[in-house]
Amino acid sequence: MRDRGYVTAEAALVIPALVLFAAMLVWALMAAAGQIRCVDAARAGARAASRSEPAEVAVAAAREAAPPGARVELERVGDLWRVRVAAPVPGPAGIPLRLGAQAVALAEDSVGPPP
Repeated sequence: MRDRGYVTAEAALVIPALVLFAAMLVWALMAAAGQIRCVDAARAGARAASRSEPAEVAVAAAREAAPPGARVELERVGDLWRVRVAAPVPGPAGIPLRLGAQAVALAEDSVGPPP
């Protein structure tokens, strides 16, 4: 009966550690889902821009697929449309990480018949 208090002491140490570990796993899953949304948003914006949609439509397509609070940038460099999406990591505001993705698509108006 001398081991009676050890179980309580061990539980008092292990349970908070398990709760913290579970919270970190949930946060990591939320961050991964946000990253996937950034990738999808960049692709959607690049596809819309490559079809010669107006810039506002391409940015709106990217914003619709992006996570909340995301920043969308659209630029054309030569024959390529480049869309960048950056979003804050979900969870506590003190985490200095950002999610982001970039997609590039060939502008359809630059493709023509062979010379």
